[in-house]
Amino acid sequence: MTRNARSNPAQAVEAVAGVRLDLWLWAARFFKTRSLAKHAIEHGRIEVGGQRAKASRTLREGDRLKIERGEEAFVVEVLALSDQRGPATVARTLYREDAASREARERQRALRAAARTGYRPPSSKPDKRARRLIRALGDIDAT
Repeated sequence: MTRNARSNPAQAVEAVAGVRLDLWLWAARFFKTRSLAKHAIEHGRIEVGGQRAKASRTLREGDRLKIERGEEAFVVEVLALSDQRGPATVARTLYREDAASREARERQRALRAAARTGYRPPSSKPDKRARRLIRALGDIDAT
C-alpha cells in the first residue's frame, strides 16, 4: 500500500479487489472490533445473499448483507470495499442501506422508546427498611 493511500482513506477504498467479511464489517463500522464481527458471523447474525457466511468469505461489490446487531437489523448493499477502518464519513460510503430496513429500524427504536417512557429509575439505593419490604414481597410468591 502506498503512503498516499494510508494518509487518504478514500484512496484505500478504491485499491482493494476483495475483502474478508469480518474485516469489511469492522471497516464499515458495524462492529467495534474484528473479533466482535467474527463472533456475530459465527453465530449466524450475518447473511450474505440470504445465506450464512464464514468470517473468511471474500466480499465483493454488489453483495447484499443482512446484519443483526443487538436489537437492530440492517439490510445493506456493498458499494465499495475497504480493509482499513477510517472516519465514519468514509465508512458510510462503503454501503447503502435499504429504505425499508431503515424504516423498520426507526419503527423498532420508537417502540422501545415508548416502552421506556413510564419507567422512572429510583433516586437512591433502598434503605434498610425498604430492603426488608422488598424481601418480604419476594417471599409472598414462595407460599
